[in-house]
Amino acid sequence: MESLDLLLEECERLHGHMCAGQLLGARMALLGCREIGVEDPRGADRKKLIVWVEIDRCMTDAISAVTGVRLGKRSLKYVDYGKVAATFLNTETDRAVRIVALESARTLADERFSEIKDKRERQFRAYSEATDEDLFKVELVSVVLKDIDAPGSPRSRVICAICSEGVNDGREVIGTDGESVCRGCDQGNYYSRIDNPTA
Repeated sequence: MESLDLLLEECERLHGHMCAGQLLGARMALLGCREIGVEDPRGADRKKLIVWVEIDRCMTDAISAVTGVRLGKRSLKYVDYGKVAATFLNTETDRAVRIVALESARTLADERFSEIKDKRERQFRAYSEATDEDLFKVELVSVVLKDIDAPGSPRSRVICAICSEGVNDGREVIGTDGESVCRGCDQGNYYSRIDNPTA
């Protein structure tokens, strides 16, 4: 795998700027791959890595940049828990680890480098020099990757009986009448339609 410095350049390019969350995410990705035996996640090992991220913040972009996992490739899964955590799965060996940033890592910068005035600089120094044990909790976990969630072409496609929009990969809900409906029609959408927009 490339050096951390080169990987951070890729993180900055993908994310648009460099921040402490990027450094933390890059270190988490390196540790996760090492723990599950993935040596070349963006190359030879790219088809055997799946990562679940639990937050939609800077860390996630860094994990994507370092490992090459992407939502569009179905190798990156998003679970909205609001936690600075990720689970790394080697699909060939079924070895999986969940890595969580320790709460104590947040205060590490102030404790170790209080003489540095700039908070960003303190965080970068701490996150660069701290050990993995100082920053993360690592736990061996079991993850079931269903065939319908695996990378590759869609496994199924149905048309919603209410809105007539297509739904891929078993994400439909079977209504009480036995018809397939999309989750939006079943549970409510995150958006509201504007039937008569004004210009």
